[in-house]
Amino acid sequence: MNATNISEYTHTLGLQAKVASALMARAQAATKNVALRTLARLLRDNTEALQIDNAKDIERAIANGLSAPMVDRLKLTPKVLETCAQGCEQLAAMADVIGEVIGMKQQPSGIRVGQMRVPIGVFGMIFESRPNVTIEAASLSIKSGNACILRGGSEAIESNKALAKLVQQALLESGLPADAVQLVQTTDREVVGQLIAMPQFVDVIIPRGGKGLIERISRDAKVPVIKHLDGNCHVYVDDPCDLAMAVKVADNAKTNKYSPCNATESLLVARGVAAQFLPLIGKVYADKGVEMRCDPEALAILKQKLPTAPVESAKAATQCVANLVSATEQDWFEEYLAPIISIKLVDGVDEAIAHINQYSSHHTDAILTTHHVHAQRFLREVDSASVMVNASTRFADGFEYGLGAEIGISTDKFHARGPVGIEGLTSLKYVVLGEGEVRS
Repeated sequence: MNATNISEYTHTLGLQAKVASALMARAQAATKNVALRTLARLLRDNTEALQIDNAKDIERAIANGLSAPMVDRLKLTPKVLETCAQGCEQLAAMADVIGEVIGMKQQPSGIRVGQMRVPIGVFGMIFESRPNVTIEAASLSIKSGNACILRGGSEAIESNKALAKLVQQALLESGLPADAVQLVQTTDREVVGQLIAMPQFVDVIIPRGGKGLIERISRDAKVPVIKHLDGNCHVYVDDPCDLAMAVKVADNAKTNKYSPCNATESLLVARGVAAQFLPLIGKVYADKGVEMRCDPEALAILKQKLPTAPVESAKAATQCVANLVSATEQDWFEEYLAPIISIKLVDGVDEAIAHINQYSSHHTDAILTTHHVHAQRFLREVDSASVMVNASTRFADGFEYGLGAEIGISTDKFHARGPVGIEGLTSLKYVVLGEGEVRS
């Protein structure tokens, strides 16, 4: 498309979304729920066909030299599609918050004042890699009574088109406008520039992808942006702690899956438990091929306890061979999305909180402890969207939080923070009820 055609195309998408948003805002809860359950059925019925389209994207991504974590994010496995279907059904089973009135109070003047939850209207979603985001965004848009315009990455175009087609089929079968969920059908990047500069049609933009994409959109958008830049998540192993539990959780938080933004990238360990804990978790990470980038103290402990050179005898070969390197200052800021973790020793909860607030991306951070006061301080003082006690950071997810699905994880501090579910896609407006009162 040329510039003129791109402008016309994007304008048409915006206009159609605006019209559809008015219809969605007044749609009955039962109708929206039928659409969600229909979408779940279509996803299950078309699993094999979706994988054929997905295979085209994966083949092209590998040929283009995309990294292994990026290719992993592209995959629409049966398990991924089943999770999407379950997310739709979970949303359908949830109460409809649209039209809910909260905080209604009688005022001295006689009027009653409260707030009503309403849809935002139209949101634009710009995302990379993960095609399942198409379903997450669409299902949340339907449940929250919004319309949306979705622009996925060029690396997942075939998968996104196939998924969006099923979404529109579900909408039409349920008596809702197909234009309530529109996928940008071109990979031309100029569409993004147009989409983020249409306040007459788009009420909020939600970018989900690499730091460069989000920084660009935050800088150039002429509409509000809900964003998170990266996921430098921390696990802090406190003194005292349950060592067996700490090993289990620190393992899961890092190695359950390397590519998501809620995977732990930094491990902080209290000096009081470091000599006991580090050899245990170090062996786990070494066995799984995780590179450990350590501060001098952690490096000394691990080098003493773990073999770090190639082994020769058959007996020694059963032992782990650790990949240990010295951390740099930049490592404390890094989101690796890979089998790499930074490790640092700290005096205790005070230093852990200070380190996290300085270096983290304010996404998700966890403390592993048996000390109630330390846990409560961590919850209050760590300035992140999700803060956890004795649980893996991998739980920072809309589905795991019972939101049905999520449209992203916001590290902003206003409106929506953490996994953005239904309520994050709504607004509150004041409603006033009176019986003829006039202001004196």
